[in-house]
Amino acid sequence: MPELPEVETVRTGLAPVMEGQVIARADVNRPDLRWPFPEGMAARLTGQRVERLRRRSKYILADLASGETLLIHLGMSGRMVVSGDPLGRFVHDHPLPEKHDHVVFHMGNGARVTFNDARRFGAMDLMPTATAEAHKLLAVLGPEPLGNDFHEDHLVRAFSGKNSPVKAALLDQGIVAGLGNIYVCEALFRAGISPRRKAGQIAAPRVAALVPIIRRVLEDAIAAGGSSLRDYRQADGELGYFQHSFDVYGREGAPCRRPGCDGTIRRIVQSGRSSFYCAQCQR
Repeated sequence: MPELPEVETVRTGLAPVMEGQVIARADVNRPDLRWPFPEGMAARLTGQRVERLRRRSKYILADLASGETLLIHLGMSGRMVVSGDPLGRFVHDHPLPEKHDHVVFHMGNGARVTFNDARRFGAMDLMPTATAEAHKLLAVLGPEPLGNDFHEDHLVRAFSGKNSPVKAALLDQGIVAGLGNIYVCEALFRAGISPRRKAGQIAAPRVAALVPIIRRVLEDAIAAGGSSLRDYRQADGELGYFQHSFDVYGREGAPCRRPGCDGTIRRIVQSGRSSFYCAQCQR
């Protein structure tokens, strides 16, 4: 499942070809993905200018001139493919349609943006822009980890008396929006906190220190994705997910990278997900 940095990277890549541009035609090639598409989606999108592309948690939101907002969730295998980009950042020739090209945006500037999703766990919806935050998928979300509402006092209050492991608490989208398995593992490593620790048993100063650490982890990942995007020249113009240098994630059995620590990275399963950590320096 793509996490916040990957979704932000995709949003950044789409902005030059979609933001401020008109959707000359929208093709919707099936009635549903994870859920049914909204009624008349193709007609409601066709002819609309994309006023703004933004991100909320792991969702991309396209605010339209019609006063509606298109919500896009990539799911587990969804990808956005750009072709015919007039800015010359991607391939100029449109590829032949593929089996899983479910939604296609033909932009007025000559670009084509295709949503391809082999497993069909992605989703799209349309909602009034003025009440977008009340949408059922957005209303339950906590503050953005890179926004002003995510601060030390908020996290200390959220963790107070909480009996669940700290990793589970950070994955709770009602506490902080957009964090996923990979970057929670990375943030806990930088903080020196074991993913097994009960959230409510961590001293307030250590909880408060997690806030800037989480921000730095995400900013580092976004910066890495952005650098990759500027040099990206894959033939089909896909905006995908980029490899980062992880300290713990996926490094089971490898030596700990913390200076002075001679531990090795372990893998455990928590709530059906892999947690990677160093048992020697994460307490």
